[in-house]
Amino acid sequence: MAHENDSVAADGAPLAGWFAGSALGEASARQWYVLIVLSLVYALNIADRYVITTVMESIRLDLHLTDSAVALLTGVALALFYVSAGIPISALADRTNRRNIIAAALVIWSALTVFTGLSRTFGQMMTARIGVGIGESGGTPPSTSMLADYFRPSHRTMALTIWALGASLGAWLGADVAGRVADVFGWRAAFLAMGVPGLVMGILIFTTIREPLRGTMDGGETVSAKRAVERARTKVPMLVALRTIVSQPATVHLMMGGAVTALWGWGLMWWTPTYLQRAYHLTAGEAGAILGPMHLIAGSLATVGTGLLMATPAMADPKRVLRLMAVVVAVVTVPSFFIFWTHDLAVTRICLWILVPAMYFYIGPSYGLLNNVVPPQMRAMTAAVTLLVANVANLVIAPQFVGFVSDHVAGPGGADAASLRFALLLLAPTGFWAAWHFWAATKKIDEETARVRDARF
Repeated sequence: MAHENDSVAADGAPLAGWFAGSALGEASARQWYVLIVLSLVYALNIADRYVITTVMESIRLDLHLTDSAVALLTGVALALFYVSAGIPISALADRTNRRNIIAAALVIWSALTVFTGLSRTFGQMMTARIGVGIGESGGTPPSTSMLADYFRPSHRTMALTIWALGASLGAWLGADVAGRVADVFGWRAAFLAMGVPGLVMGILIFTTIREPLRGTMDGGETVSAKRAVERARTKVPMLVALRTIVSQPATVHLMMGGAVTALWGWGLMWWTPTYLQRAYHLTAGEAGAILGPMHLIAGSLATVGTGLLMATPAMADPKRVLRLMAVVVAVVTVPSFFIFWTHDLAVTRICLWILVPAMYFYIGPSYGLLNNVVPPQMRAMTAAVTLLVANVANLVIAPQFVGFVSDHVAGPGGADAASLRFALLLLAPTGFWAAWHFWAATKKIDEETARVRDARF
């Protein structure tokens, strides 16, 4: 069992020769195993978070809630504790065994997902969602930090893009699979179906994955064993790490670009199952059957395609990566508006097939670039800050804004398809704001990347 003091190279080979001169396609079996397992953890994270959007209308009707109240219960309750717990947990991940944190967090949020389905009152469900948020805050930051110590800088963007496949798999599970379970067994059973697998996966991680030595792959193709140990033992105070992150303009723009993209795209997707059910009189399973394949097929293809693109020599330039993200988000903002403008389900489907892949292509490149602009001892913290702003945007601001506007427009008669459509149309143009941040990050990205490469922190 690996602890912080006896961390190992990712494939068990001597540190001096580990992964030297190889391509990502030649990575060891251990490296691929860890990448796939952590991608599955990410899938369970997304599935357990988004299953509630599939059955949100059923919960609202069952508990007799307004749109604002169901947004508070389903999104805000999870997000506030997700983001507040994320910073201290990431600080712990930058100092201690990340494998253990991931395994424990997965068991916690999976158990509380099950409890969500067993809840009978508003208060019980609120408590469960708060627990899910706290547990999920221990998933992504230590995962991305670990992967940065399994792959060298030139391969991180592609590796993190492959890891991001977990998002499309998880969204499919939370939409299509959960929706079908809900139609047959009721909405409560959907939470049990999403939560139980995580309990098993947590045990698998604890028993089969090793903690890698921090910083092994930084500062060139390889790092000496002595230097790697020195880096692994270096501890950066939390406030120092936060000051460093916010002092870097490109890093801030990159983080804000991801956050506003989440506000725009994932904020729209949070309410889309409910919108489809109201506007086109569908069941949770029917709405999930429309959205699930989009996440699984289009999301996965977008993620894999992006990963292959990121592996090309042209994308070694971080400015090109940022410009690509800016252009794609700006262009896709247009059809995202027409999803809710049209009254034709066929047109809505076409526009959704365009929007959904855009929600995935930016994830891997964003995390890959972020891992290259901060030193190893700050990577979990950087991921946590990024998740903080992204999830405040996507789980607090977007759901609550849409719910509030929908209730306000609907008036005493209660929220309906028309009021929800109006609120979503107000949110759609924020994609242009996200694109601006990605473009603005190009000005200083080379300078910040060079500081890490030359160890000038």
